[in-house]
Amino acid sequence: IWALAEMKLPFERIDVGGAFGKTKDPFYLAMNPNSLVPTLEEEDGFTMWESNSICRYLAAKYQNRTLEPADLKVRARAHMWMDWQLSVMAPAITPVFWGLIRTPPEKRDANAIAAGKEKTVTAAKMMDEQLGKTQFMAGNDFSYGDIPVGIMIYRYMQLIPERPSTPNLDRWYTAISSRAAFKEQIAVVPLS
Repeated sequence: IWALAEMKLPFERIDVGGAFGKTKDPFYLAMNPNSLVPTLEEEDGFTMWESNSICRYLAAKYQNRTLEPADLKVRARAHMWMDWQLSVMAPAITPVFWGLIRTPPEKRDANAIAAGKEKTVTAAKMMDEQLGKTQFMAGNDFSYGDIPVGIMIYRYMQLIPERPSTPNLDRWYTAISSRAAFKEQIAVVPLS
């Protein structure tokens, strides 16, 4: 949704998953056998799932240089950070998110939450180091490489208030969270 808003593309958002349900319904499973969100369905019936893949596809389809860097090496770095979000940052923060947001207090696993916080802080420090070299994750311009990690840092800022100083990450987060598309599509949605 953030990528669509950045590209100023019209879209219809249909809420499914979580409190909305429907991901196990046959119509949804036919589009996304993972029973997860998001799923992109285009007017011609083309469907795909996986957030990062959807971002890359839409930027390529619409030749959007705001999101997809023209320089091959910068684009490769954007892909690298998108993949890093899947393999490092998301697994680190997921136990924190699920433990604090989706688990009743009496059922929370304090050890899993603490371990997740530690791993997330380590990942955030990696980002801070990178952001000491570049303005944005892949280079000096905003790209789709910032979107997936931006979502994770949105959670990080809310779920781990006792975090170490990361001035480069903080500067970057101020920049991305000031973008109109972030304000309209991300900041208005509470963690749930």
